[in-house]
Amino acid sequence: MKDIIITVKKQRAELMIYGVCLLAAFVLNVASIIIYNTEWKELYTQLLWVFCLSVGIYFLTIVFRVLYWLIRRLFQWRN
Repeated sequence: MKDIIITVKKQRAELMIYGVCLLAAFVLNVASIIIYNTEWKELYTQLLWVFCLSVGIYFLTIVFRVLYWLIRRLFQWRN
């Protein structure tokens, strides 16, 4: 069996990707407050949903990264 090695560089990259997902969810929350003209207290009262949305976006990026890896591996296998 091959050992899985997680380096600090990989951890930092994953944290950066999640940080971008969290920022995107936060921006979506701000945009929804502006669009629907609601109170700004929702910026902190809906923080749990922002975290849930950021996790969902992160898992969506994982799906696309796995698909990219599989397609790339398929083309390398054929050559």
